[in-house]
Amino acid sequence: MSDVAILRDIARTINRAIKITVMDWKDPRPPYVRGSDIRIVDLDGKTMLNPFGYFAQALRSDMVIDIGGGDSFADIYGGRRLRRMFILKYLTHLAGTPLVMAPQTIGPFTKPVSRFLARLSMRLCAVVATRDTLSTAAAREMGVTRPIIEASDVALRLQFDQPSPRAGGPVRVGLNVSGLLMGGGYTGHNEFALKSDYPVLVRDIIRFFQGRGCEVHLVPHVIVATGAMVGEDDMRASMMLAAEFPGTVLAPSFKTPSEAKSYIASMDFFLGARMHACVAAFSTGVPVVPMAYSRKFVGLFGSIGYDRTVDCTAETAAAILSKVTKAFDDRSTLATEATMALQRGTAKLAAYEDALKKLMISLR
Repeated sequence: MSDVAILRDIARTINRAIKITVMDWKDPRPPYVRGSDIRIVDLDGKTMLNPFGYFAQALRSDMVIDIGGGDSFADIYGGRRLRRMFILKYLTHLAGTPLVMAPQTIGPFTKPVSRFLARLSMRLCAVVATRDTLSTAAAREMGVTRPIIEASDVALRLQFDQPSPRAGGPVRVGLNVSGLLMGGGYTGHNEFALKSDYPVLVRDIIRFFQGRGCEVHLVPHVIVATGAMVGEDDMRASMMLAAEFPGTVLAPSFKTPSEAKSYIASMDFFLGARMHACVAAFSTGVPVVPMAYSRKFVGLFGSIGYDRTVDCTAETAAAILSKVTKAFDDRSTLATEATMALQRGTAKLAAYEDALKKLMISLR
């Protein structure tokens, strides 16, 4: 949604009509990107490999923007997901269509073949944008010498509805629980190498805030109703915890990212293990503690000067809970820090928007 908004803004600025084909994996939920300029095409293995599918669409397009799921251009999520990333990128290169790597996390890549294919693809792109300093450094370490735009997350631009003013009532604490981490990762064997027991930590956090008289909202952000990736579903994990902890509020199954962001904007304090749930809080002025399971968290937030991330791979549960407690007590300071960091992030994102504008003008 955010990249679509950026494209529409640029098109208005340069007075050029655009048609946007959105290709994404099939979802049982209705598409949430709408408009007379939008065409939705479901993506699956057959469409990806059929020469009359994705490749034909790439041939017909003036440019292709690939956001890589924000953080999927890495091998920490398994070979299957990364192979899809490479297939789509190289089909675009083969079509000769300018490929834009929208701001995303780059790496880590642990396998030599992954590093080679990633390096070559970035060399062939029309625009390469990262969303953090660590990703830029990772690309340079792999031998990418071309210009790289170090931007920020496009979700900073995601539209939302301002919450209505509240008079009194308990402090609202939003907690995003990762279904993926609750299940021990994809394999159930803690492949993200968390130092603490994540399910125990989550329960301790709920007990702490309920003990402080707060209204705890369980906010699912990745919702997977059916299919092979159902183990990632935050809703099932949140429903289980809502039943276990009476008094918690279970957020609805959001139909769009903007709905989720609007709900999160009504919180007084937020913490979570899904990065974009934390970005939603951060970019709406809600004091937030991101709970990192990979370097993408500290990369994104640290690059714009927001240093409140806790590292679940390196810190004990006691240390994390201590930092969360301190941050909650100092949430007005966190809100100020978030406002200043958001300004820096928006300024960095403008560099990506400028590069996209130049490319669109050149394609006339």
